[in-house]
Amino acid sequence: MRLSTTDIYSFQALGYLGMQELDRWVSSDEISEHTGIARPYLVRILALLSSKNIIKSKKGIGGGYALARKPHLISLCEVVRAVDGPVAPLSCISLNWHEDCPEEPRCFARNKIWRRIRDAVLEVLGEMTVADLVQDFKQGNNYSYCLNHLLRPNV
Repeated sequence: MRLSTTDIYSFQALGYLGMQELDRWVSSDEISEHTGIARPYLVRILALLSSKNIIKSKKGIGGGYALARKPHLISLCEVVRAVDGPVAPLSCISLNWHEDCPEEPRCFARNKIWRRIRDAVLEVLGEMTVADLVQDFKQGNNYSYCLNHLLRPNV
């Protein structure tokens, strides 16, 4: 599993929203200003998160975006799945998007390596929540170094 730019931007936006009162509607302009995420890209991310009931949106004057639940009730696993789909590195071990492979019963790597990687990633992402992202946002961490690492070409 590799985090995407969209994952990191989602984490930034959710960290900012998590600092707000649950009933406070925040505009995409405000989120963009405080996170540095380009508004057109941010709006697409917010639409994804809204479609998966991670955040809620309200149109019109006084509208905007807010978390759908308290920050500690939204796991990062839920966020990554909403943004990127499967967490598993291969479809033959995916819990939600499984595709059969004729080699499954006798595939050593699938049964001894890939499943363990999937389970470890799911465990960590399941334990971490938007409340953890809020801690970073409060300290001024904006994940720009994470983005630089993601965007660095493989050598």
